[in-house]
Amino acid sequence: MYEERRYRNMFKGVNLKFFDVCVKETDLRIGADRELYKEAYDLVLKCRKDIEEYIANHRNFLESLEPIDCSSDAPEIIRRMCEAAKKAGVGPMAAVAGAVSEYVGVGLLKLCNEVIVENGGDIFMKSDVSRKVGVYAGKSILSEKIDLEITPDKTPLGICTSSGTVGHSLSFGKADAVVILSKDAFLSDAVATATGNVVKDKHHIEKGIEFASSIEGVDGVLIIVGDSLGAWGDIKLVKL
Repeated sequence: MYEERRYRNMFKGVNLKFFDVCVKETDLRIGADRELYKEAYDLVLKCRKDIEEYIANHRNFLESLEPIDCSSDAPEIIRRMCEAAKKAGVGPMAAVAGAVSEYVGVGLLKLCNEVIVENGGDIFMKSDVSRKVGVYAGKSILSEKIDLEITPDKTPLGICTSSGTVGHSLSFGKADAVVILSKDAFLSDAVATATGNVVKDKHHIEKGIEFASSIEGVDGVLIIVGDSLGAWGDIKLVKL
């Protein structure tokens, strides 16, 4: 059943052309400084082929909730998913949305100067101007009230979100939003999931920040639970 992705209205770029690319479970909103639908579609097919074929021969890659080693001949996207998952202490599929975002974004940057790839709340961004990304946190009173301001010098950047109260992704926590910033979108996604698992209520916000900030490669953390939030690192919050 289709679920409206309201948060997609929370990032815009007046100088970018936006289009959607959907292949099976993959549903991307892409903004680039030129029309690149066909190129983006081909990149989605390629990375999905690598992931699907690997899963067909390594079922534990799909099912494991803990880090695993990949085979020596694994494609790069599989290897990087496993590396990110190992740093975060989760299964490799916890990094899949960020992985697809970065894979497609990096591929498109061979053809354009600026790109935003959003995949279920997980974003890869390369921008030549400052941009604001809204934070959707479900029923929290802080939802859609806060922007992340991203300056060009911080990009390329992964901005990935996990929630225990929004969407269908597996989370063992109750955070309304955990947002992780990292140069590595694979890592952003994996750490967002792992941090979300740590946060059971607002009293665990500090514990979640302590966990996420201890992982090398994490640049910024934002956690929202109900009417409470905590932030750490190279992250600038502004009111919507």
